Amino acid sequence: MSKLYLVPTPIGNLGDITLRALEVLKQVDLVLAEDTRKSGILLKHFQISKPVQSHHKFNEHRTLESLVQRIQGGVSMALITDAGTPGISDPGFLLVRECIEKGVAVETLPGATAFIPALVNSGLPSDRFIFEGFLPQKKGRQTKLKELSSEPRTIILYESPFRLVKTLVQLSEYFGPERKASVSRELTKIHEETVRGTLGWLAEHFSQGVVKGEIVLIVDGFK
Repeated sequence: MSKLYLVPTPIGNLGDITLRALEVLKQVDLVLAEDTRKSGILLKHFQISKPVQSHHKFNEHRTLESLVQRIQGGVSMALITDAGTPGISDPGFLLVRECIEKGVAVETLPGATAFIPALVNSGLPSDRFIFEGFLPQKKGRQTKLKELSSEPRTIILYESPFRLVKTLVQLSEYFGPERKASVSRELTKIHEETVRGTLGWLAEHFSQGVVKGEIVLIVDGFK
């Protein structure tokens, strides 16, 4: 039976791909990719030759109906993103919802995602946490920061290296400079780094030089 597969891909180290992910990518008729060039490199590395179609936040609204119709017509598809699990701060949710509404089977494989290793590696409580993804860049940002300042659970955020210092400074202002936190970057890659400290110290630390790599920020909950 044709279906939509959501296939996690490595966030850095290609060795993190699962055997099951490779099996699915080899058996489907079509691979939907956030960036066809990046995904092409991944597929070539594992010697997988499949048609690849672009599926990203700028075209997903227009293509939902046609993709679902093709699956209903017998075409099996795998959705992958540039790195990690589709639907987690990446395209995927809209297509999954459309498939479910139309009675199309969806199967999600377990696999790589950045925030779990960052959370566990932070040393902060991991029994209860809240994942917020990226903070609003403009509208609603201050409201969200104020709301999160009293959140008792450990808070997980994604951030761009270009906005990290600004975000740490603002978190320090709203949460207090002594709130514990950790910053993980380049997870699973050669230059992987996790820096732990207070928000005030981390803001000062990362303001001293250029920050590179995608960022996962873990912040202790309100006590």
